[in-house]
Amino acid sequence: PFCHFLFLCVPFHANARDQGEDVVAGIRTPLRISSLRQTMPRIYQELMGVFDLLEKHYRDMQDIEFTIQKGRLWVLQTRSGKRTACAAVRMATEMVEEGLIDRRTAVLRVAPEQIEKLMHDQLDPQALREATHAAKGLPASPGAAVGQVVFSSEEAARWHAEGRKCILLRLETSPEDIGGI
Repeated sequence: PFCHFLFLCVPFHANARDQGEDVVAGIRTPLRISSLRQTMPRIYQELMGVFDLLEKHYRDMQDIEFTIQKGRLWVLQTRSGKRTACAAVRMATEMVEEGLIDRRTAVLRVAPEQIEKLMHDQLDPQALREATHAAKGLPASPGAAVGQVVFSSEEAARWHAEGRKCILLRLETSPEDIGGI
């Protein structure tokens, strides 16, 4: 995620049927943690305590899978959370400042390929805040992209073969889109 160490990115699914392949594939849109705070404040507070305990124990951002059944919180598993290159640098720096890890550990937490991603063209954050947005989507590349929007993988592949710049726009991607990606 693009999360700051002290800020929790906690997408969750309120419908127990939204599990397995749909969640992993990103077909279902998760709810924000503020929804849990509003609907189940006691569970929310318990979950915040679990986050704090696990992140201090592992000294790293955790990706925690949990479920709530009959008003009870169950932690299913935890692992070090994935993060963008920018977030990796920021978290490592802040964890050193907070005394959670030393500088050597911080340097080791940022992989060489993450540094490479930071070298791609990026959109100016201030310009993004001020811009009028025509659409909203999920990031699919490490940097900024420029091109005309196309709506099929075949069209994107054809444009690429012709040397034309394009951006493949899909409601959701599938393995069949690989040729256009």
